[in-house]
Amino acid sequence: MKFAPALASLVFVLTAGNAAADIRDEVEHGFADNDGVSIHYAAIGEGPLVVMIHGFPDFWYSWRHQMEGLADDFRVVAIDQRGYNRSGAPEGQENYDMSLLVGDVAAVIRHLGHDSATIVGHDWGGAVTWQFAFALPQMVDRLIVLNLPHPNGLGRELAGNEEQQQNSGYARAFQAGSASDPDIFFGGPMTPETISGWVTDPEDRAHYVEAFGRSDFDAMLAYYKQNYPSGDGGDSIAGGAAPQLDVPLLLFHGLEDTALHSNGLNNTWDWNDGDTTIVAVPGAGHFVQQDASDLVTETMRWWLLARQN
Repeated sequence: MKFAPALASLVFVLTAGNAAADIRDEVEHGFADNDGVSIHYAAIGEGPLVVMIHGFPDFWYSWRHQMEGLADDFRVVAIDQRGYNRSGAPEGQENYDMSLLVGDVAAVIRHLGHDSATIVGHDWGGAVTWQFAFALPQMVDRLIVLNLPHPNGLGRELAGNEEQQQNSGYARAFQAGSASDPDIFFGGPMTPETISGWVTDPEDRAHYVEAFGRSDFDAMLAYYKQNYPSGDGGDSIAGGAAPQLDVPLLLFHGLEDTALHSNGLNNTWDWNDGDTTIVAVPGAGHFVQQDASDLVTETMRWWLLARQN
């Protein structure tokens, strides 16, 4: 949820440019309808369904490395969340309530002719992933979350961890401000160029600028205004106590994340009765799926294949 630069020192087997060229040529595009809101997705591969949900500020293309790496064994579908890129952007903060974001994912799964899927989410996509599992456990085969602790853990850290409270200052600014404020985005304006500033590869950044030119900045901030927890210990993202999970669960966390403290991961195993795997990634930041793309992709593939029925 916070602007964080990728680390140029990491080495990739596929360069970002090559992966980008391949994936943009190979994916199929489609749209699912959720009560009049069109949700765009990009799809590749054949096999069990894996649905990927991006965060802020991002779009389906965030998952390019993982889509390439999983396509031989899975049908991988990466969505644009409402307000982003080619998906619909309804007006009004209330149209970005967590229940509607969860409904968007369910609509995509049903549109594709499936009853369930592995759900993967990063950042706000991670928040949606957690809430999807709580609300619709019958539609979840496996759960993978990147750099978004379990709501219980995040709520605990927001209530009692001063560093997390400071790290969430940007979110409080988003809640209080407007997309048109000249200093809303970490001291500057929200433009396609500024919110793409975390993307290091020039070719990839051009794709982000193009996608954000089609996006709605008010919608992006509505996620925070409608759903971000108050931090008083009495709520979590989407509010209320989180139900106990019973699902195979894989968590990744880039330890250089300056938005979400890794202490939020503690006790995750107590809130899930299924097997729980946590992968802490030194040297990677908030966008761990890009900062450590090979590690994330290969671990994700191994973990998923080991749990096929």
